[in-house]
Amino acid sequence: MFLTGLGISLALNVPAVEGIILVARLPLIRFALSAVVTVSMAFPVAADGLAGAYLAARHASSDSNFVAASRYYTRALVKDPTNISLLENAIFAYVGQGDVERGIVVARRLQGLDKTNQVANLVLLAQLIGQDNFESAFATLEKGKTVGPLVDGLALAWIQIGQGNMSQALGSFEQVATETGQQSFGLYHKALALGMAGDLEGASEILSGRTGTVLPATIRGVIAHAEILSQLDKNDLAIELIDDVLANISVASLTDYRRRLSEGERLAFDSVRNAKDGVAEVFFTVAGALSGEANDAYTLIYSRMAEYLRPDHVDSILLTAQLLENMGQYELATDALNRISRDNPAFLAAELGRADTLDRSGNKDAAIEVLQQLSESHADDPSVHVELGNTLRGLERYDEASEAYDRAVALFKNPEAQQWVVYFARGITHERMDRWEQAEADFLKALELNPDQPRVLNYLGYSYVEKRINLTEALELIERAVAARPKDGYVTDSLGWVLYRLGRYEEAVVYMETAAELMPVDPIINDHLGDVYWAVGRKREAEFQWSRAMSFDPDEADAERIRRKLEVGLDQVLSEEGAEPISLANDG
Repeated sequence: MFLTGLGISLALNVPAVEGIILVARLPLIRFALSAVVTVSMAFPVAADGLAGAYLAARHASSDSNFVAASRYYTRALVKDPTNISLLENAIFAYVGQGDVERGIVVARRLQGLDKTNQVANLVLLAQLIGQDNFESAFATLEKGKTVGPLVDGLALAWIQIGQGNMSQALGSFEQVATETGQQSFGLYHKALALGMAGDLEGASEILSGRTGTVLPATIRGVIAHAEILSQLDKNDLAIELIDDVLANISVASLTDYRRRLSEGERLAFDSVRNAKDGVAEVFFTVAGALSGEANDAYTLIYSRMAEYLRPDHVDSILLTAQLLENMGQYELATDALNRISRDNPAFLAAELGRADTLDRSGNKDAAIEVLQQLSESHADDPSVHVELGNTLRGLERYDEASEAYDRAVALFKNPEAQQWVVYFARGITHERMDRWEQAEADFLKALELNPDQPRVLNYLGYSYVEKRINLTEALELIERAVAARPKDGYVTDSLGWVLYRLGRYEEAVVYMETAAELMPVDPIINDHLGDVYWAVGRKREAEFQWSRAMSFDPDEADAERIRRKLEVGLDQVLSEEGAEPISLANDG
């Protein structure tokens, strides 16, 4: 969601993917994978009669339209069945849309032509694991039909567990942990294997960092550790572990686990129940590490294969939906989220994600309907009301948005710094509805919670400038915002504009010119620069800036005023508006 005209993001509690790395992303992941992390876009020269299918497939791939792409690849492969590039891209298309079984058929053909193809090997390895055929899976890796060092090493260890060779598996995990960039991966999966085997103390030693290596914090790692502590009759320590995370981020599944722990429930260890789950966790681990770092379509292969091996892997479903939404595949994203049942703790996150997907796809009425239903079924969750308010505000339904924010604020138990964004958003709705006293109170509350927040400093300061009140205070607020965001054209414009209102025209020129350099096609900034030029006597340059502003499609009210300035000059316009002449400007 964005504040219109100011380029300000107001996202709050956007449903985050649960289970991805929360701290530093591992910089050596690409080296560890040793795999091409972009979808193949190399298309062969079209043979006679195939040009249409090739071009259609390429266009569909570029749009991440997996359904259409798979259809066109299939047509092309009828004529050219041994084309490796087509086969590989067909796998991406089938698996991307969730049709893993057809992807397996294509992967089998591709592996027959090229046993080193990592995409085909990945899909076929997952098929064998899904069939609990660990002997064949082991043989596949032994024959060199590999995916990459990290996946191969972790998968091999879980395969050995599937074969009943726990001691060998633990050695394999240790081997992964000795490789450059792979230590955390190897130790994390070793801990999961120990937990599954009943060595709860050993698993807890690794996850707690008491072995000397602190693992990157992940939601799934926290859950696994909490389950292990609960099995060790240490619910109090599990609650402390979860509270450390909840202090910084709202996660529905953790909240549910905390409730159950506080009620005295002994949690089962089901983060990984068997070797198949372990390989699913390998794929999800890699997908989470790649998310935001590699091509989304490539990352999607891993999250889809994790789902394939463990259909109840909610975190993989959420990640899949996020990746699909990133690629504009809103229908597929919605289909993924619809697989999460209402009784699952992640249902709220899934529904919030579905609402966001509907909103981004242009189906705003449906998005609002989802959020309104959530506001009834999850009436005690502030994030639901905030998201409804954000969506309504984006549609300029400010009164309804204010009411949604009111419900969120009413649920706040104690003041917290992150609440600033809710008061800020509600203040904007009040300001747009000319309820200035309420708006100002909300902006001041936001600054009380987060005193140096540049967005609030700028918005409140600029509002004072536009109302021609408290100009000295406005200057102080905006100067603080500029100090925090010196490269922000909107904030710099605000500083130039308040200096103009204060009659400090020469100073204003410097900042308005800087703002125009930072935001050269913004109509308001160019209009303001024209006014400042006029105030210092540079009237020809002022007229040029006003003309530029008109070329950038200002709204009708601004356009009418700019046209009038071009006709009679700024002095006459101010006189017609009953405003003070430029020479008499003061600090209000």
